[in-house]
Amino acid sequence: MTDDDALWTELRGWRRDFHAHPEFGFEENRTSRLVAERLRAFGFTEVVEGIGGTGVVATLTRGTGNRSIALRADMDALRIQEQGEVPHRSRTPGVMHACGHDGHTTMLLGAARILAAEGGFNGTVRFVFQPAEEWGKGALAMLADGLAERFPFDEIYGIHNQPGLPVGAFRTRAGAVMSAEDNFEIVLRGVGGHASRPQQGREVLVAACALVLNLQTIVSRRVAPTDTAVVSVTELLTDGTRNALPGTARILGDARSFHPAVSATIEAELRRIAAGTAASYDLACDVTYTREFVPTINDPDAAAAALAAARKVFEADSVAEAAAPNTGSEDFARFLQQAPGCFAFIGNGEESKPLHNPGYDFNDDALPHGTKFFVQIVRDRLPIRESPP
Repeated sequence: MTDDDALWTELRGWRRDFHAHPEFGFEENRTSRLVAERLRAFGFTEVVEGIGGTGVVATLTRGTGNRSIALRADMDALRIQEQGEVPHRSRTPGVMHACGHDGHTTMLLGAARILAAEGGFNGTVRFVFQPAEEWGKGALAMLADGLAERFPFDEIYGIHNQPGLPVGAFRTRAGAVMSAEDNFEIVLRGVGGHASRPQQGREVLVAACALVLNLQTIVSRRVAPTDTAVVSVTELLTDGTRNALPGTARILGDARSFHPAVSATIEAELRRIAAGTAASYDLACDVTYTREFVPTINDPDAAAAALAAARKVFEADSVAEAAAPNTGSEDFARFLQQAPGCFAFIGNGEESKPLHNPGYDFNDDALPHGTKFFVQIVRDRLPIRESPP
């Protein structure tokens, strides 16, 4: 077994251990403790825990260069009950790594180990292990805790696995790469009553169903066809039961877009449609609309650098510029508001279950690819210059 083989075997074990012990956002106590312990075992002397709650930031400097770049991995899991039958399945009921953050954390640890042992760069690298990405609060928490001031960086890079993309494939693009996410909650209030006598109350379920359908006209009739937008209702909850008509209904969902003007249009139309539908059924209506994620916008130079680095460690024909933005959302975008950088995608396999699916699992064959990319982007962006003769 080569040294590389030994490393990948060890990383696979770490990844599966993280998968078996998932932790929800801001609860990543075991994960962050193990991350910090391993970093110190690699020889890191600057490892700071508790950034933004459960975040970890480690610093590695080689040479005399005055530039610094940051590499980021997310650590949190989702509140989903795992249905897979893998030996390393979640041991925590109702929580699982359904988005591959166990793999992201492991790849960044692998890069930290290689760079600490071998160097090959001139400057400073910040290794950012972030909590609570899934609900868009972790990056903000780390920034509020002084991340950018205490651990300054000139550029930042992150990667995410992508089901459906072959293992060993790499995709990114300049400009918009992932969308903003807005959340909404609409509450309809009427008068519930017996299911046999609907005329005696003002039940809300029929109105809620009509409202769900009416909201579908926002994208098709109020947003320009040239603009990307998604409005999705994800929950409809009432206080009714089998023989009782509900008096309250809650409609929850999210909206995706790439431009503030589109987000503003979606909110205005949603409020108008909700109020109009409620009025037509003689109901009261309350709307809450929040903006949780901003668009992820890659810097053109950083995106070009990421593609160039990937071509050195992936098969050349497996690296390509992404054709279109992804309508998922990522709070890595908050870091890109602090410094230029790039967010990229690596393949998790064409047969991989989708992200956020109870049968999903990170593909361990992707570990070497992400690890090597992180190492290469550091060496490319913080090169060792030969001394002049």
